[in-house]
Formats: sequence, structure tokens, C-alpha cells
Amino acid sequence: MFKQICLGILAVGAIGAAGFGVYAYKPAISPVTAADHASFPPEQVEQGRVLVGAGYCATCHTAKGGEPYAGNYAMETGFGTIYATNLTPDMETGIGAYSKDAFRRAMHEGVARDGSHLFPAFPYDHFTKMSDDDIDAIYAFIMSEVKPVRTTQKENELPFPLNVRFLQAGWKMLFVDFGEYETDPDKSAEWNRGAYLAEGVTHCGACHTPRNALGAEDADQKFAGAEIDRWQAPALTAANASAVPWNAAEFREYLVKGSTKYHGIAAGPMGPVVHAGVRELPDSDLTAISIYLADQVGADDSDPADSQIVQASLERNAPDRRYRQAEGERLYTTACAACHYNSQQINAGRPDLGINSSVNQNDPSNLIQVILYGVNSHQGTEGVVMPGFRDALSDDQITSIAAYLRADRAEQAPWEGLRGSVTELRARGPGTH
Repeated sequence: MFKQICLGILAVGAIGAAGFGVYAYKPAISPVTAADHASFPPEQVEQGRVLVGAGYCATCHTAKGGEPYAGNYAMETGFGTIYATNLTPDMETGIGAYSKDAFRRAMHEGVARDGSHLFPAFPYDHFTKMSDDDIDAIYAFIMSEVKPVRTTQKENELPFPLNVRFLQAGWKMLFVDFGEYETDPDKSAEWNRGAYLAEGVTHCGACHTPRNALGAEDADQKFAGAEIDRWQAPALTAANASAVPWNAAEFREYLVKGSTKYHGIAAGPMGPVVHAGVRELPDSDLTAISIYLADQVGADDSDPADSQIVQASLERNAPDRRYRQAEGERLYTTACAACHYNSQQINAGRPDLGINSSVNQNDPSNLIQVILYGVNSHQGTEGVVMPGFRDALSDDQITSIAAYLRADRAEQAPWEGLRGSVTELRARGPGTH
């Protein structure tokens, strides 16, 4: 009897393994030559340029100091380091041999031309929602406008068995809902357009949704916020800790300008998303994304200027000529107040820190990063910069300033372990974006 049970288990296991093998196997698609993608309609190429920008493809497919789209950008994950592939149309080391169908399969299914499974650091779980027309446009732009670059691909630094591409099929089976975006009939056309873009090409959830132990987005916590490259990507839901709710007008201003006077700036990993990314989209698409995201937050369309919180912050943070006795307040006065003051109105480019998102979040990382490393011309509002104080202030001094802002300006509960967070983020550096 025991022997029969064992044989039965082995038989079931063999059938399961065979079934998985059939599911996981993907045939290679024949290569094409450079002549096969020599000409594309100009309007299709332009559409592709906009979408490549909106998907900020260059950000992850360009190594620091490297040629655009030529790969080898190091993506640190919880499982090891993955190096982005060469996205240029080089015939040997890039994707020049990809046919249109092979490129569609890579975007929709996460499968390379040779049939191997792509690692989910490439967000095919979002790109699967894109239409064939949009993917074909991206293909047209890459094949006609991106300069071919021959490179030597760096080896990914992943432990066994996570480095086995064949097993990625199991991850897909568990976590990826394949298929193009399906319109919600209960929502407006503008909302659906925004959802299509936010969940597809701009893949907002890739950074703003927490991940489970296997690195997949937690579908039950969509847009609930997550850590990305030593920064906190805030929640895009009602759980967002901002003092002033994000309505559609605020989202749109943020996506267009890289900042909003009621929330702050696009810094860290969000900087290139705005300045080298979604801002390429037409105004109608930026408005649609803003409407969709505001609906996730649940904010109304009221003017933030009328908010009691804003009015209270203006009164509380008005210039005060008195001598500051507390260290955090004194340091803030000497290092920060020359720029961060108000004249009884909220000023663009000079955030009122009482309502600034980084001061009100549950995690101090974003505020610490900005104090340490500042804001360069590629972040926030173009032309507006803030110096970093990494070399001017000690960990204790930065801790004092952050604690003062949190308690006195935002009137929020103290951050736990604030001093340790400052020390850790200083030691780890500014991140890769």
C-alpha cells in the first residue's frame, strides 16, 4: 500500500512537472535583419518617442555615464543585483534582431526573443496592459531613432535558484495577471485613459505598491506606498500622510512642473519620472492620470488655499524675530529659514514645510535625503535648487532640525529612530537616481 502511495505521489509530481514544462516553454522567434525595420511612419515614431519618455525607459536602461539605452544599469533588489539589458537596436548585443512580434511578446509576456523568461525587474506585469498599437510605436521609435550600441552585458548577481530564468514562469503563474487593460464601464473615458496610462506604460505601482516576500506587488495594497532606492514612495491612496490631500489639480501641477507648493518636489527616484518621463505626455493624458490618481486618494476638488490646515500653517510659520532657544529651531533659523519663510501666502519653489509631504510622512527618509543631498536642477521645479548640508551639518544637527520640523511645524508624533535613520542614509549615499 505504501509503495502504491509513493508511486501515486511520484506520478502526480511527474504530471505536474510536465505540465509546468509545457507552460514554461516558449519557442524562439526568428531574428530579423536591420533592413526589416528600416522605415516607419513618422507619426508612429513620434508616438513611440512620447511613450518611451512616459515609461522613462532610459532611466533604467542607461548606466551611469553610459550610452543612452545601452543597458548595464544596476538595479538593486532584495534578491541581488540585476543589470538592465541593452535596449538599442544593435544586432548582436541589443534588440536589433527582434521582430515586431518578438518585441510584443517581451512587453506583454516577459519573454525574450530566444524564448527565455525575463526577470520581473522589467515591469512586464504592467506593460502587459498596453495596446499592440502603443507597443508597436515604441518598437518603431527604438528601431529607427535610437543609436545602436555594442556592449558587453554584465552578469546578474542573483543566487541559485533565483538566477534560473525557466523558473520565472512559476513566478508569473502566481503573480501576473496577463492581458490588456480592460475599460471600467462605471468610470468616465478620462478616468479610464488615466488608469490605462498609470497602470501600464508609466507603471506607477512598480514603486508605489509594496511587495511581498517573493518580490511581487501586493495586490491587496495597491498604491499603499513602498521603499524605493532608499526613498519612500508615498501612498497614492487615502493613507497618504500629506497635510493637504492630493486632488487632481495638485497631481497635474506636480507631473507638469515637478513640484507643487502645497506638497513639495519630485526628488530622488521621482525626479526622472517627471523630468525625463511622464511630462512627455500630452496635456490631456496628464490630466487623465491626475484624475485617476486623485480618485485613488479620494480627494475632492476644493482649493487647498482654503484649507484650515494651510491657514494654520501660514500663521504658525510666519517670520518670528525672537531668538530661538531650542537647538533644532535655532539651526533651522540659521540654515533653512532664509529660504523657507512665507509672507502669509504659500510660495512656489519655496515650500512651506508645515504642509510639505516629506515632513508629514510616517517615514523621515525623504526629508533626510533632501537635507543631506539637496535638490539639483533635474529635480523639482526646473531652475530652483537647494544646497545639500551633508558636509555642513552633523548627524545630530540634522536630527535636531528634522525633529523640530516634525514637532513644531507639522505637529506630528516624533519619528522613532530618527538619529539612526540620518546616520544610515548618510552612510548609504544619495542613491542611484
